Amino acid sequence: MKMKSKTQKIRWSFFIFFIPVALWLFLLIVLPHLELLRISFLGSGGKGFTLDNYKAFFTEPIYWLTFVRTALYSIFVTMIVLVVSLPVAFYITKISSIRAQGLLMILILVPFWVSELIRVYGWMILLRESGVINVFLVKIGLFKEPIELLYNDVSMIMGLVYTSMLFMIVPIIGVMGSLDDSLIEAAHDLGAKRLAIWKEIIIPYCMPGIMSGSIIVFMLVLGSYLTPKLMGGKNSLWFTEQIYNQIIVYFNWNQGSAFGFLLLLLSSMIIWVALKLTKQDFTKVIK
Repeated sequence: MKMKSKTQKIRWSFFIFFIPVALWLFLLIVLPHLELLRISFLGSGGKGFTLDNYKAFFTEPIYWLTFVRTALYSIFVTMIVLVVSLPVAFYITKISSIRAQGLLMILILVPFWVSELIRVYGWMILLRESGVINVFLVKIGLFKEPIELLYNDVSMIMGLVYTSMLFMIVPIIGVMGSLDDSLIEAAHDLGAKRLAIWKEIIIPYCMPGIMSGSIIVFMLVLGSYLTPKLMGGKNSLWFTEQIYNQIIVYFNWNQGSAFGFLLLLLSSMIIWVALKLTKQDFTKVIK
């Protein structure tokens, strides 16, 4: 009887916690996406089934070229974030003391407690013509007058790297922390160079964390809107801006919904190719 009552309590507690989560996922994520999927197959008048909304992506060069540009820049940003995050994660997990690890993690996390919009505006204040950087460059005599550091691809990439850094560092730290230090020490004692240790020991061991962080960063950058819009120039058109323009500016929900699902489908294909090239199992990566 006691075993039955315990199992009943477990079942009831499971349903109590599961039902709100399931309703939240269904009402706020699944249901709106199903409605957008239905809308994407409707004609301009909201009647009939058509594939014209999807065909427009492939027939109009501005659309698919914008996606290709967005995807390439997202891959480039992901690579930069990875290169910066690996030594940071190594220093936190293998070099710093236990007390310093907590402090360093707080320093990394604190900026992300602030809204992305505020963080982007912070970069804009620094890089504007009357900002700190321009004032410093003029004072030291490097430039005679302030220069435009904003509204170009370089400043946009800087903003995207900064806003997505945390999502690469944390997964790598989670994996690198379990790496046995004796493996690195043994390789060093046997005469292995630092580059060889990274290539043969650290990176292969941390590959699940690297791929997990890379997927998160790539998807976040690919779907970013604020940073490319605020820090990019007139020619820095991002694919999410195309979706925004179709839905908000032109009130073309059918076309915008189709672009949204194409973004999801094509980005998933890119991730699948990356997993195949790196020979990583998706189930291990998401753990």
